[in-house]
Amino acid sequence: MTSILVLNGPNLNLLGQRQPEVYGTTTLADIEAACATYAKASGLSVTCAQSNHEGALIDAIHAAKGVHDGIILNAGAYTHSSIALMDAIASVELPVVELHLSNIHARESFRHKSYIAPVAIGQICGFGADGYLLALDALKAHLDRSTA
Repeated sequence: MTSILVLNGPNLNLLGQRQPEVYGTTTLADIEAACATYAKASGLSVTCAQSNHEGALIDAIHAAKGVHDGIILNAGAYTHSSIALMDAIASVELPVVELHLSNIHARESFRHKSYIAPVAIGQICGFGADGYLLALDALKAHLDRSTA
């Protein structure tokens, strides 16, 4: 079965409480449950993880190699600052979908730069919690094409 790591970065543990006008009222637990249900119906296996620590995210990316077939990454603010996350993604040679709940291109200018985008197969942003399901579909389609 195709296995996907859904990896969430800093402050996403506060979803549903933190800036609901920007990020919505859905909690991270709600998103993880929706991903698990949707993945099962799609013939996928998902593992969800979250950390506020850059090194822990890098460790999770490294550990994904040989275990998971792809990664959905919402790196939060590390998207705009972490060359180390970019290097980790490039190192494991797994397809990664970059994900954001809000439309980062319609927000502050510092959020327009993504260090993840150059090493991701694509970016989904602005669709709220539904973005995770869109990312699962996109990654599954990519993997299906790659193995055909």
